Amino acid sequence: MQQIGADQYARPEPPMTRKPKKAKRDPAPSRWAYRVHRMWLTPFYRSMLRVGLPTFLILTAAGWYISNPTNRFAIAEKAAEIRNSVESRPEFTVKLMAIDGATPVVDAAIREMVPVDFPVSSFDLDLEGMQQTIAALDVIERVSVRVRPGGVLQVDVAEREPAIIWRTGGNIDLLDRTGHRVASLTERQVRADLPLIAGQGANEAVGEALALITASGPIAPRLRGLVRVGERRWDLVLDRDQRIMLPEIAPVEALEQVLALDEAQDLLDRDITHIDMRNPGRPTLRMAEQAVEELRRIRSLDRGEAGQ
Repeated sequence: MQQIGADQYARPEPPMTRKPKKAKRDPAPSRWAYRVHRMWLTPFYRSMLRVGLPTFLILTAAGWYISNPTNRFAIAEKAAEIRNSVESRPEFTVKLMAIDGATPVVDAAIREMVPVDFPVSSFDLDLEGMQQTIAALDVIERVSVRVRPGGVLQVDVAEREPAIIWRTGGNIDLLDRTGHRVASLTERQVRADLPLIAGQGANEAVGEALALITASGPIAPRLRGLVRVGERRWDLVLDRDQRIMLPEIAPVEALEQVLALDEAQDLLDRDITHIDMRNPGRPTLRMAEQAVEELRRIRSLDRGEAGQ
């Protein structure tokens, strides 16, 4: 008999089963993730998220808090308290006023115009308003107002220097070299050291008047003043009722011509009332009435002798 091996009766092995392979994850982001990522890389959106959003939330919260009247009143009270505590500190307290560069009269006028009740906080002083008020004085050319260390309100002024006296109508005013009014006078003798000008518009030509006064040199002791005529030219008034009528153009040169004639012929020592230089090429002389009568008498005598 044929022997059957043991391996013939072994159970058959089951077929091998394959495990399903897992799908590989796609490394590419989704469409929405891509868009969000791109937006995050945009500077504008990054700024909005980092700065804009927190700011909006803070402002919203602040607006909600301030919308309550009770909260607003508390904030205002606290701010006023802090402000008062700072302003009342000793380093901000002004104790006195110092004025430099002013005469006693101007000093008193400034203190009267700008009354300050010391001590006072420097925060309560309107320095610009004070400066404008002081600058409104005719005598003030420049002014500076400041608070200096030590609690001193410092006022530095530069006064206008009177250069000439202007008489117009019933008023007598002091003017500086620019024609700006400095002060008023009650009478001419108060400032007898200053030259006198008169007439409408004379204050607009102070520079020319001073040039004529300087050029008058030899006859300066006889000069009584200058009169503006027609707001366009000058007459020099001398003692003995003599007058030099100057032209509108180049008056200094015309005056120098008169001075040259006077030096050569003693022109101003004669009985002449007016020297008309309005036409420098043709000067005209006007004699005094007594001189004219004397001249007529002499001429009549000459004619009588000639008739004999």
